[in-house]
Amino acid sequence: MHGPASSGWLLVALCAVTGAYCLVRMRSGGEALMGFGMAAMAVPAAVFSPPSWAWLAYASVFGAAAVHALWAARAGARHLHHLAGAAAMVYMSVVMAGSPAHAHGQGGSGVPLLTGALLLYFAGYVLLTGVRLVPVPAVAGSVGSAGWGDRPELARACRLSMGIAMVAMLLML
Repeated sequence: MHGPASSGWLLVALCAVTGAYCLVRMRSGGEALMGFGMAAMAVPAAVFSPPSWAWLAYASVFGAAAVHALWAARAGARHLHHLAGAAAMVYMSVVMAGSPAHAHGQGGSGVPLLTGALLLYFAGYVLLTGVRLVPVPAVAGSVGSAGWGDRPELARACRLSMGIAMVAMLLML
């Protein structure tokens, strides 16, 4: 998004690392796409200002991801979060395509009610996911020999990182 360069680069790094971890896990291609897409959108405008058609390309890619998540939601409710994330990316892409370059990061871009609803959803998601990461006492003998990519707390931390990045991007919209 188009905010301060330092926060933009932090978002790029956070989202790229998260996307890379999801890609390494090879079980969450949608999450990897989301991480890399968020990293690309967060590159500061001072470094690279994409042409207007790029925002429409983002909207198309994430629109397809939203349709896929909607289809996958038949198998499990966890895909509804992927649907919300993809829909938020489509929304931000459309807002960025339709707003003048100088308005980004100034507030007032987009539909305030929709932006607020997305912010509430992702802030709640971040808080809930953060609480789930709080360690619980280990039961004797319950520690398994799962590989680093199969550890559920790393997957939750990955989702938490993307949720935090989504809140930051919506705030800078």
